[in-house]
Amino acid sequence: MAQESSQSPVPGRPHRVAVIVDEGTNPFEVGVATELFGLPRPELGLPGPLYEVTLCAPDPEVRMNHGFFTLAGVPGLEAVAEADTLIVPGRPDNVVPRRPAVLDAIRDAHARGTRVVSFCTGTFALAEAGLLDGRRASTHWRWADAFRELHPKVLLEPDVLYVDDGDVLTASGSAAALDLGLHIWRLDHGAELANAVSRRLVFAAHRDGGQRQFVERPVPEVPDGSLGPLLAWAQERLGDPLTVADLAARAALSPATLHRRFRTRLGTTPLAWLTGERVALACRLIERGELRLDVVAARSGLGTAANLRARLRRETGLSPSEYRRRFGPPGGAVPDGAVRNGPHRGTVPS
Repeated sequence: MAQESSQSPVPGRPHRVAVIVDEGTNPFEVGVATELFGLPRPELGLPGPLYEVTLCAPDPEVRMNHGFFTLAGVPGLEAVAEADTLIVPGRPDNVVPRRPAVLDAIRDAHARGTRVVSFCTGTFALAEAGLLDGRRASTHWRWADAFRELHPKVLLEPDVLYVDDGDVLTASGSAAALDLGLHIWRLDHGAELANAVSRRLVFAAHRDGGQRQFVERPVPEVPDGSLGPLLAWAQERLGDPLTVADLAARAALSPATLHRRFRTRLGTTPLAWLTGERVALACRLIERGELRLDVVAARSGLGTAANLRARLRRETGLSPSEYRRRFGPPGGAVPDGAVRNGPHRGTVPS
């Protein structure tokens, strides 16, 4: 379920993100947090950054997972007090209790109303801090049994990419941290900017949090061809009555082969990918100020206003009118291709 946009509570300043790094933290997930929220985004055409990231730790030097490297000069946990969002990455020794100072920082942040996010097995820290009892959460499938044994009161959903439970959000694995991070961009600033960030990352713009983690996905013996040209072709024709058979014919593949290739390459089905792209386009049209739902449905390929309402609510938790109130242009429609500048959000050409 979507939550209220968590943009910076202070107009004119970026939304502050604190990332806790502790002994043994996984470097990849720290990199995901800094890549998503810490890098400048000049391509968005905004007057300033939307987020700023601070790493913080119980000690000024932190030895990362397997001793690959040590971070030095890391600010203390008092930096958490300034955060609007707190991210807790995972670490491999999940059954070892976290340090009391880390757990206290997580509890205090949540009590202040800070949005709390975990990546991969960072869910263990949130559960140990007492944030997840009676709530939905996800963690890496490999650690699901250990998690249930340690935290039986948590409503674990181990077979999804991520869980958005309002003020607490949990990603199931390292790559799913990217999915959850882009979901947070969508919540805060709309589909248009989230899509722009995903293009910068060269990453799928939207994989629904309820998708399976695809634990048994095999690696093909012979690498198959890139889906890039087919995806680009389909994205230019989302308003057309495209079917999976059309995609297969364009790729000169059987529907079954195309299905296997999508599963292997994108972790989803051709139909789910096509639907997700159409919903994302519908969101962009609403953000640009299109008021007529039948027009949005037709241009995005969703067909009818009723189907648009159903799909948008499933993907975002919002009705079209709610989505428009939250993310639509305050001053009316924005011409196609225009960039809307402002301190918190904007649109970029698709």
